[in-house]
Amino acid sequence: MSRHVLITGAAGGLGSAIAERFAAAGDRITGVDAREAPLRARLDALAVAHGVAVTAIPADLSDPAAGAVVDRAWDQSGPVDVLVNAAGIWPATPLLDMTAQMWDHVLAINTRAPMLATVALARRAVAAGRLASVVNLASGAAIRARPGAAHYSTSKAALEMLTRSCAVELGASGIRVNAVSPGFVAGSSHEVNPITEEYAAAVSGNALGRIGQPEDVAAAVFFLASAEAAWTTGAVLRVDGGSSAGNPTLPVHWAGATEAQSPG
Repeated sequence: MSRHVLITGAAGGLGSAIAERFAAAGDRITGVDAREAPLRARLDALAVAHGVAVTAIPADLSDPAAGAVVDRAWDQSGPVDVLVNAAGIWPATPLLDMTAQMWDHVLAINTRAPMLATVALARRAVAAGRLASVVNLASGAAIRARPGAAHYSTSKAALEMLTRSCAVELGASGIRVNAVSPGFVAGSSHEVNPITEEYAAAVSGNALGRIGQPEDVAAAVFFLASAEAAWTTGAVLRVDGGSSAGNPTLPVHWAGATEAQSPG
Protein backbone atom coordinates (compact mmCIF):
# COMPACT_ATOMS: atom_id res chain seq x y z
CA MET A 1 0.00 0.00 0.00
CA SER A 2 1.44 3.36 -1.01
CA ARG A 3 2.18 6.01 1.56
CA HIS A 4 1.77 9.76 1.36
CA VAL A 5 5.22 11.28 1.85
CA LEU A 6 5.70 15.01 2.46
CA ILE A 7 9.23 16.27 1.73
CA THR A 8 10.42 19.81 2.37
CA GLY A 9 13.30 21.07 0.26
CA ALA A 10 12.16 18.67 -2.46
CA ALA A 11 13.75 20.70 -5.28
CA GLY A 12 17.23 20.48 -3.74
CA GLY A 13 19.88 17.83 -4.21
CA LEU A 14 19.13 15.76 -1.11
CA GLY A 15 15.39 16.45 -1.10
CA SER A 16 15.13 15.47 -4.76
CA ALA A 17 17.01 12.21 -4.20
CA ILE A 18 14.80 11.40 -1.21
CA ALA A 19 11.68 12.05 -3.29
CA GLU A 20 13.08 9.76 -5.99
CA ARG A 21 13.65 6.95 -3.48
CA PHE A 22 10.10 7.06 -2.13
CA ALA A 23 8.54 7.48 -5.59
CA ALA A 24 10.46 4.45 -6.84
CA ALA A 25 8.71 2.46 -4.10
CA GLY A 26 5.31 3.65 -5.37
CA ASP A 27 4.69 6.26 -2.68
CA ARG A 28 2.73 9.45 -3.35
CA ILE A 29 4.86 12.56 -3.03
CA THR A 30 4.04 16.06 -1.86
CA GLY A 31 7.02 18.34 -2.30
CA VAL A 32 7.58 21.69 -0.60
CA ASP A 33 10.16 24.24 -1.69
CA ALA A 34 10.52 28.00 -2.02
CA ARG A 35 11.60 27.57 -5.66
CA GLU A 36 8.39 26.80 -7.51
CA ALA A 37 9.67 26.15 -11.04
CA PRO A 38 12.34 23.55 -10.17
CA LEU A 39 9.99 21.98 -7.63
CA ARG A 40 7.25 21.42 -10.19
CA ALA A 41 9.74 20.22 -12.80
CA ARG A 42 11.22 17.67 -10.41
CA LEU A 43 7.86 16.35 -9.26
CA ASP A 44 6.53 16.12 -12.82
CA ALA A 45 9.58 14.04 -13.74
CA LEU A 46 8.88 11.69 -10.83
CA ALA A 47 5.26 11.29 -11.89
CA VAL A 48 6.33 10.34 -15.42
CA ALA A 49 9.14 8.02 -14.31
CA HIS A 50 7.27 6.15 -11.58
CA GLY A 51 3.58 6.71 -12.27
CA VAL A 52 2.93 8.16 -8.83
CA ALA A 53 0.69 11.03 -7.77
CA VAL A 54 2.59 14.20 -6.94
CA THR A 55 1.62 17.54 -5.43
CA ALA A 56 3.71 20.72 -5.33
CA ILE A 57 3.37 23.22 -2.50
CA PRO A 58 5.57 26.31 -3.01
CA ALA A 59 6.24 27.81 0.41
CA ASP A 60 8.65 29.99 2.34
CA LEU A 61 9.64 27.88 5.35
CA SER A 62 11.07 30.87 7.18
CA ASP A 63 7.47 31.98 7.73
CA PRO A 64 6.11 31.48 11.27
CA ALA A 65 3.17 29.68 9.65
CA ALA A 66 5.44 27.08 8.01
CA GLY A 67 3.56 24.24 9.69
CA ALA A 68 0.57 25.02 7.49
CA VAL A 69 2.20 23.06 4.65
CA VAL A 70 1.29 19.87 6.51
CA ASP A 71 -2.38 20.83 6.71
CA ARG A 72 -2.37 21.77 3.02
CA ALA A 73 -0.78 18.45 2.06
CA TRP A 74 -3.18 16.49 4.27
CA ASP A 75 -6.25 18.28 2.92
CA GLN A 76 -5.19 18.14 -0.74
CA SER A 77 -3.73 14.64 -0.98
CA GLY A 78 -4.88 12.72 2.08
CA PRO A 79 -3.31 11.83 5.45
CA VAL A 80 0.45 12.24 5.62
CA ASP A 81 2.26 9.05 6.60
CA VAL A 82 5.86 10.28 6.39
CA LEU A 83 7.31 13.76 6.87
CA VAL A 84 10.88 14.42 5.76
CA ASN A 85 12.28 17.76 6.86
CA ALA A 86 15.05 18.16 4.29
CA ALA A 87 14.96 21.91 3.65
CA GLY A 88 17.95 23.83 4.93
CA ILE A 89 20.33 26.69 4.25
CA TRP A 90 23.99 27.11 5.21
CA PRO A 91 25.27 30.60 4.44
CA ALA A 92 28.86 31.45 5.34
CA THR A 93 28.82 34.23 7.91
CA PRO A 94 31.92 35.00 10.00
CA LEU A 95 30.96 35.46 13.61
CA LEU A 96 32.05 39.10 13.68
CA ASP A 97 29.66 39.77 10.80
CA MET A 98 26.70 37.97 12.36
CA THR A 99 23.44 39.85 12.76
CA ALA A 100 20.26 38.97 14.60
CA GLN A 101 18.43 38.87 11.27
CA MET A 102 20.83 36.34 9.71
CA TRP A 103 20.91 34.19 12.87
CA ASP A 104 17.12 34.11 13.10
CA HIS A 105 16.70 33.37 9.38
CA VAL A 106 18.92 30.29 9.50
CA LEU A 107 17.31 28.90 12.66
CA ALA A 108 13.82 29.66 11.33
CA ILE A 109 14.35 27.42 8.30
CA ASN A 110 16.64 24.78 9.76
CA THR A 111 15.09 24.28 13.20
CA ARG A 112 11.80 26.11 13.69
CA ALA A 113 10.19 24.93 10.44
CA PRO A 114 10.85 21.23 11.19
CA MET A 115 9.39 21.75 14.67
CA LEU A 116 6.28 23.44 13.31
CA ALA A 117 5.79 20.81 10.62
CA THR A 118 6.25 17.95 13.10
CA VAL A 119 3.78 19.47 15.54
CA ALA A 120 1.25 20.04 12.75
CA LEU A 121 1.60 16.43 11.59
CA ALA A 122 1.30 15.10 15.13
CA ARG A 123 -1.89 17.03 15.75
CA ARG A 124 -3.52 15.67 12.58
CA ALA A 125 -2.26 12.13 13.12
CA VAL A 126 -3.38 11.99 16.75
CA ALA A 127 -6.81 13.38 15.88
CA ALA A 128 -7.20 10.78 13.13
CA GLY A 129 -5.80 7.91 15.19
CA ARG A 130 -3.00 7.30 12.66
CA LEU A 131 0.65 6.33 12.92
CA ALA A 132 3.29 8.56 11.34
CA SER A 133 7.02 8.84 10.88
CA VAL A 134 9.22 11.94 10.78
CA VAL A 135 12.80 12.04 9.51
CA ASN A 136 14.86 15.21 9.96
CA LEU A 137 17.99 16.05 7.98
CA ALA A 138 20.69 16.99 10.49
CA SER A 139 24.38 17.50 9.66
CA GLY A 140 27.86 16.65 10.83
CA ALA A 141 28.09 20.36 11.64
CA ALA A 142 25.94 19.60 14.70
CA ILE A 143 28.97 18.04 16.40
CA ARG A 144 31.84 19.82 14.60
CA ALA A 145 32.09 23.60 14.56
CA ARG A 146 33.68 25.34 11.59
CA PRO A 147 34.44 28.95 10.67
CA GLY A 148 31.50 30.92 9.31
CA ALA A 149 28.89 28.42 10.43
CA ALA A 150 27.95 29.31 14.01
CA HIS A 151 24.30 29.76 13.03
CA TYR A 152 24.21 26.62 10.87
CA SER A 153 25.98 24.37 13.36
CA THR A 154 23.76 25.63 16.17
CA SER A 155 20.62 25.05 14.10
CA LYS A 156 21.59 21.45 13.37
CA ALA A 157 22.63 20.70 16.94
CA ALA A 158 19.25 22.03 18.03
CA LEU A 159 17.56 19.90 15.37
CA GLU A 160 19.15 16.77 16.82
CA MET A 161 17.80 17.60 20.27
CA LEU A 162 14.44 18.49 18.75
CA THR A 163 14.43 15.02 17.18
CA ARG A 164 14.94 13.39 20.58
CA SER A 165 12.41 15.65 22.31
CA CYS A 166 9.72 14.92 19.74
CA ALA A 167 10.47 11.20 19.90
CA VAL A 168 9.99 11.20 23.67
CA GLU A 169 6.75 13.18 23.62
CA LEU A 170 5.13 11.65 20.56
CA GLY A 171 6.11 7.99 20.89
CA ALA A 172 3.05 7.07 22.92
CA SER A 173 0.90 8.34 20.04
CA GLY A 174 2.64 6.07 17.55
CA ILE A 175 4.68 8.83 15.93
CA ARG A 176 8.35 8.03 15.41
CA VAL A 177 10.89 10.84 14.97
CA ASN A 178 14.44 10.20 13.80
CA ALA A 179 17.22 12.05 12.02
CA VAL A 180 19.83 11.36 9.38
CA SER A 181 23.10 13.27 9.74
CA PRO A 182 24.93 13.37 6.38
CA GLY A 183 28.58 14.11 5.88
CA PHE A 184 29.79 15.99 2.82
CA VAL A 185 27.63 14.94 -0.12
CA ALA A 186 28.27 15.70 -3.78
CA GLY A 187 25.72 17.91 -5.50
CA SER A 188 23.60 18.58 -2.41
CA SER A 189 21.92 21.88 -3.31
CA HIS A 190 25.15 23.67 -4.11
CA GLU A 191 23.26 25.96 -6.44
CA VAL A 192 21.51 27.39 -3.38
CA ASN A 193 24.34 26.90 -0.91
CA PRO A 194 27.56 27.24 -2.94
CA ILE A 195 30.94 26.05 -1.70
CA THR A 196 34.51 26.48 -2.89
CA GLU A 197 36.68 23.68 -4.29
CA GLU A 198 39.05 24.21 -1.38
CA TYR A 199 36.28 23.65 1.14
CA ALA A 200 35.05 20.53 -0.67
CA ALA A 201 38.54 19.08 -0.66
CA ALA A 202 39.00 19.86 3.04
CA VAL A 203 35.82 18.08 4.16
CA SER A 204 35.80 15.13 1.74
CA GLY A 205 38.04 12.83 3.75
CA ASN A 206 36.43 9.86 5.50
CA ALA A 207 37.15 6.27 6.46
CA LEU A 208 35.45 4.81 3.37
CA GLY A 209 37.48 6.95 1.02
CA ARG A 210 34.77 8.39 -1.20
CA ILE A 211 32.45 11.38 -1.32
CA GLY A 212 28.88 10.62 -0.37
CA GLN A 213 26.09 10.71 -2.93
CA PRO A 214 22.52 11.98 -2.40
CA GLU A 215 21.33 8.40 -2.88
CA ASP A 216 23.32 7.31 0.19
CA VAL A 217 21.34 9.74 2.32
CA ALA A 218 18.03 8.88 0.64
CA ALA A 219 18.50 5.19 1.45
CA ALA A 220 18.98 5.97 5.14
CA VAL A 221 15.92 8.23 5.22
CA PHE A 222 13.84 5.55 3.49
CA PHE A 223 14.94 2.95 6.02
CA LEU A 224 14.08 5.08 9.06
CA ALA A 225 10.63 5.79 7.61
CA SER A 226 9.97 2.11 6.89
CA ALA A 227 8.35 -0.64 8.94
CA GLU A 228 11.80 -2.21 9.29
CA ALA A 229 12.64 0.64 11.69
CA ALA A 230 9.37 0.27 13.62
CA TRP A 231 11.17 0.12 16.99
CA THR A 232 13.52 2.99 16.23
CA THR A 233 12.80 6.52 17.42
CA GLY A 234 14.93 9.38 18.71
CA ALA A 235 17.91 8.07 16.73
CA VAL A 236 20.43 10.15 14.80
CA LEU A 237 21.92 8.01 12.03
CA ARG A 238 25.26 9.38 10.85
CA VAL A 239 25.65 8.70 7.15
CA ASP A 240 29.06 10.20 6.55
CA GLY A 241 31.48 7.52 5.41
CA GLY A 242 32.88 7.45 8.92
CA SER A 243 34.02 11.08 9.00
CA SER A 244 32.46 11.60 12.42
CA ALA A 245 34.36 8.56 13.74
CA GLY A 246 37.75 10.15 13.12
CA ASN A 247 40.21 11.40 10.53
CA PRO A 248 41.97 8.55 8.67
CA THR A 249 44.38 10.97 6.96
CA LEU A 250 46.19 11.97 10.14
CA PRO A 251 49.75 10.64 10.41
CA VAL A 252 50.77 8.33 13.22
CA HIS A 253 51.67 10.71 16.04
CA TRP A 254 54.97 9.01 16.88
CA ALA A 255 57.02 6.14 15.49
CA GLY A 256 57.98 3.56 18.05
CA ALA A 257 57.71 3.87 21.81
CA THR A 258 59.67 5.56 24.57
CA GLU A 259 61.03 3.62 27.51
CA ALA A 260 58.09 4.71 29.66
CA GLN A 261 55.64 3.54 27.01
CA SER A 262 57.17 0.10 26.53
CA PRO A 263 55.52 -2.87 28.28
CA GLY A 264 58.80 -3.98 29.78
